[in-house]
Amino acid sequence: MAVVDVNLRRGSLAERIVFGILALALLVLGIFFIAAALVAGSILAAVALLRLWWLRRRVRKTQEERYLSTEYTVVEREEPPPPSLPPGR
Repeated sequence: MAVVDVNLRRGSLAERIVFGILALALLVLGIFFIAAALVAGSILAAVALLRLWWLRRRVRKTQEERYLSTEYTVVEREEPPPPSLPPGR
């Protein structure tokens, strides 16, 4: 296996500038990668929460439709008079 020894103190000014630019490029690339990962994670979390809300909403509607509810008024009626039979029977 090849071993690379990077000693910036012994290198020339051009080598140090190139290594500095590469390090800065990797840092910027890492920052963009982290930002993209955070955005993707946020979108996935939002989609998951939206889906969970939708399912709970559907279950709640199903539960509400299970029972019939209405308003009613109780009307008291008088008892009908007893039937009158013809006399003599």
